[in-house]
Amino acid sequence: QVQLVESGGGLVQPGGSLRLSCAASGSIFSINVMGWYRQVPGKQRELVARIISGGTTDYADSVKGRFTISRDNAKNTVYLQMNSLKSEDAAVYYCNARISVNGPLFQRDYWGQGTQVTVSS
Repeated sequence: QVQLVESGGGLVQPGGSLRLSCAASGSIFSINVMGWYRQVPGKQRELVARIISGGTTDYADSVKGRFTISRDNAKNTVYLQMNSLKSEDAAVYYCNARISVNGPLFQRDYWGQGTQVTVSS
């Protein structure tokens, strides 16, 4: 009933920028937290950034000062502006949202299918 659709991934040179978007759709009662995770082969999926409905944000130390997460509550969309990209940032980026669909009692995490970010010259 809930779907997360990611976009904005692609190929970029080191030092370049990308803007990822993730839109949630379906029968949504509320969205508490939206965030971005990334994963490379052989590594565990890690949190990149997240934003709570009240505006509080968290970032991985490796991206602080370079990435900015934001959300548009009216559109149920979260964005990740990625600047000064490094080769170490290359990964599949997954959108995550903590959503209640049938009222305020139960929330669960939903995941997008992932979007590839490649950083190469």
